[in-house]
Amino acid sequence: MKISFHGAARTVTGSKHLLELSSGKKILLDCGLFQGKGKETNSLNRDFGFDPASVDVLVLSHAHIDHSGLIPKLVEGGFRGKIWCTPATRELTILLLEDSAQIQEDETRYINKRRKQLNQPQLTPLYTKEQAQASFNCFETTEYGYWTSIMEGVELQFTDAGHIIGSAAVHLRINEKGSTRQLSFSGDIGRYQDAILGSPSPFSQADIILLESTYGNKLHPLHQSTPDLLLEWIDRICIRKKGKLILAAFSVGRTQELLFQLNQLDLENRLPAVPIYLDSPLSLEATEVVKKYPSYFNQSIQQVMKSDVDPFNFSSLRYIRAVEESKQLNYIEGPMVIISASGMADAGRVKHHISNNIENSRNGVLFTGYCEPHSLGGRLLSGKSEVSIHGVAHEVNATVGLIPSMSAHGDYEDLCQWLSSQDPKRVTHLFLIHGEYQVQVDLKERLIKKGFSFVEIPDMHSSYYLLQ
Repeated sequence: MKISFHGAARTVTGSKHLLELSSGKKILLDCGLFQGKGKETNSLNRDFGFDPASVDVLVLSHAHIDHSGLIPKLVEGGFRGKIWCTPATRELTILLLEDSAQIQEDETRYINKRRKQLNQPQLTPLYTKEQAQASFNCFETTEYGYWTSIMEGVELQFTDAGHIIGSAAVHLRINEKGSTRQLSFSGDIGRYQDAILGSPSPFSQADIILLESTYGNKLHPLHQSTPDLLLEWIDRICIRKKGKLILAAFSVGRTQELLFQLNQLDLENRLPAVPIYLDSPLSLEATEVVKKYPSYFNQSIQQVMKSDVDPFNFSSLRYIRAVEESKQLNYIEGPMVIISASGMADAGRVKHHISNNIENSRNGVLFTGYCEPHSLGGRLLSGKSEVSIHGVAHEVNATVGLIPSMSAHGDYEDLCQWLSSQDPKRVTHLFLIHGEYQVQVDLKERLIKKGFSFVEIPDMHSSYYLLQ
């Protein structure tokens, strides 16, 4: 058995891990889009590092685009197998892939206008909406906790990862040459005190583990209250400066948490009388999907729902759907909050809002989760005094900040707690993925002290033979 790493290897995005069995069958774990990698992003997304037609089965941990976003390209390249995921992941992935295709078509069209003026060759999108839709028939679903046969000699089980609705840790029982081994892939591990979701579930003993490491050397601040931090930002930007506060949030996960926390402030009569716009049709659709799975919510939010039927809605919230409505927000004077996607601000409507508001010192731009260093969000958070957006240079005069307490990724204590169901002596291989290299080095040292003897940090396109 051999495993090779073709994304999220010494970096965070682009999750793709290919397992080749002794029979020659191939199982791909995730098929994610690289994001925020600067000029190399496009080339990384156009070259898998393997033949898509050679893959027999894809197992998808969750819907986020850095885990699912290259599925249409995989199918276009010849993949004809099944895509296994949870029911909620299937619903959300279909929404996200259609939106991703639309964004790529729109941005390619926008870029090509400028290229045409410069007599440069025209670009093509990574994939089209039609190509995204062609992949939807491949999806098969199974619920948490059940062992399901996905090919001869291989069973699959999903356990709740607590990251977003439907997110799963992936467990494969693989029978080869008369012996059975378990490979467990964390996907993205959530937090044990998430505002909305239940905690990550324990799992049966594994021989091989692939562990995400996004916050592998950090602890999330426990003393900071997310509603209080949001209130501070709204007061600072909207009340005192009379400016616009742009909240960059992923459509799935962070947006729902933002709405829930703002709703809590409203229920407590602490939310200022400032219009709050949700400018993301995808976020609206995703929120409706999230509402369909209340059994995945933790006990706290289920208690809230006994007196508040919709914990993601409140009186000052306004929905923006049409593009023209979105553009009109630029011409409305006075304070407001605009929640828009994407979370790293590398695509989507939020990129345009930042472009139109970043030079005004009255305004603020607030991020709610991890941003790749080369993404627009990463560049703004690094303190750049000037950034390029859509090829145009902008002075950064607005106040830029981050709410670290809103991250959907577990810190090193959460990751270690997820591993606590395991006997380290029985784990023959532990691979650290989905993290920046120095973070992974720090986490590796911590895990070795906890008794894991083989901890490896794979590089891009590296391969390992997993011997009996």
